[in-house]
Amino acid sequence: MSHIDVKGLTKVFGNHPERGVELARQGKSKDEILAETGQVLAVNDVSFDVDQGEMFVVMGLSGSGKSTVIRMLNRLIEPTSGTVDLDGERISDMSMSRLREVRAQKMSMVFQHFALFPHRTVGDNAAYGLKIQGVDEAERRERAEGALARVGLSGWFDRYPSEMSGGMKQRVGIARGLATDADILLMDEPFSALDPLIRRDMQDLLMELQAELSRTVVFITHDLNEAMRIGDRIVVMKDGAVVQVGTGEEIIHDPATTYVADFVADVDRSRVLTASLAMHEPSATFGPDATPREVLDHLDTSERNGVYVVDDDNRVLGVARDQEMAAAMQANAPTIRDHLVDAYATASPDTLLDDLSAIAARHTVSIAVIDDEGHLLGTVPRPALLRALAGDRRMDATRGSDGPARDQVEAPSEDATTSREVPA
Repeated sequence: MSHIDVKGLTKVFGNHPERGVELARQGKSKDEILAETGQVLAVNDVSFDVDQGEMFVVMGLSGSGKSTVIRMLNRLIEPTSGTVDLDGERISDMSMSRLREVRAQKMSMVFQHFALFPHRTVGDNAAYGLKIQGVDEAERRERAEGALARVGLSGWFDRYPSEMSGGMKQRVGIARGLATDADILLMDEPFSALDPLIRRDMQDLLMELQAELSRTVVFITHDLNEAMRIGDRIVVMKDGAVVQVGTGEEIIHDPATTYVADFVADVDRSRVLTASLAMHEPSATFGPDATPREVLDHLDTSERNGVYVVDDDNRVLGVARDQEMAAAMQANAPTIRDHLVDAYATASPDTLLDDLSAIAARHTVSIAVIDDEGHLLGTVPRPALLRALAGDRRMDATRGSDGPARDQVEAPSEDATTSREVPA
């Protein structure tokens, strides 16, 4: 079950919202409905789900309906139609007392312009949600001080918001959400009023807190780079409707519409796309008991100067490089086991292409993509890296269902009996 499940969420502002919903279901556009009825279709049939611990970003330009959506999640704005379920409990069916309880204990909201009480201390602002919950003063102080410490504001409990910078005020807003131990943080463009450097610091802080606490976050932004940087998944909205839902990598590499393609055209792909996109199955690997001649034969026919050597569990032992293999053959070495080099680079599947670019040119073999236990998952040849950075969508046509591209796989060599060829 999803933590948050949104189905057909629609909001029409006006005296006859049901008429707007009816026309929207007939396929009328936002402008057509406004011209015909005077009703404003703010959100149109929006559906998505958010998993526990997910950083879910709702992104769109001004007027796209994103802020209306987040306010319907906790009924600050009442939906015209559609449903929002929290852990299977329907928001629209809640009594006002139950809704207040959910807002106080299960959901916390961080606003764009901080929403701090200027006449209350920083600590009282951070503890405000706890006061609403009826928590006693001693526990409120303890929990608020802990939350302030998490966001880097130790020692500020008895100070006032007027003494703080914008970035510090927003830290208080986040601390207020953390202090309540709410499962869900709703964040409505929380960093858009901040200077770029402070904004990036706040993004870093949010990602650090999320890695530590694993809250469910619904984050609203109009900034595509911010969405791509922090979002596990992103929903792109236009004119009140969902255009695409996916990871940043999916949206950049496979935009659903021309609108999305134009929207992401200027994104720095190297800071969003990861090694999993450019990863290939290695054309061949060898075991440590292969002979130097077998390896050299393979390198000769494949026009490469090195190949990965793995153990029986597919863990990388090293690289068999042409120079060392030639020397081993001259010395009549029976196997390549003692003639491997460690001149290779490794990456995880989620390593950014930007990080791969810095090391790709310094090694004789493709970058090895490995899991946490050292198993070889695939390799990233330099041409594949360049294709991914260039936005070559034809890569999709050559990738199997599991991802690695098939156009780089070599047919098995009949005499290379100890190499581990990868079937097509």
